[in-house]
Amino acid sequence: MSSDSQKFADPRWTSQVTDEMMEAIKAKAVDGKVTCPVLRKFAEDTGVAYKVAGAAADMAGVRVHNCDLGCF
Repeated sequence: MSSDSQKFADPRWTSQVTDEMMEAIKAKAVDGKVTCPVLRKFAEDTGVAYKVAGAAADMAGVRVHNCDLGCF
C-alpha cells in the first residue's frame, strides 16, 4: 500500500461517528497524534466500540501511535 492510498473506511464504523467524537479526539491529540491507551479510554468512557473510536480518529485526521493491541 503506498503512502498516497486512502485508508479503507468501513461504513459499519464510520456511520456511528459523530462530529462531537471527532472534535473530542482532535482535542486529545498532540501534533495530530493520539496514543492507543488514550483512544481506548475515550472509547470506554463514551461507550463506543474501539473500531468506532478508530474510525473517528481516522475521519478527524488524527493518527494513532504506540498501539500494542492492534485495536485501531
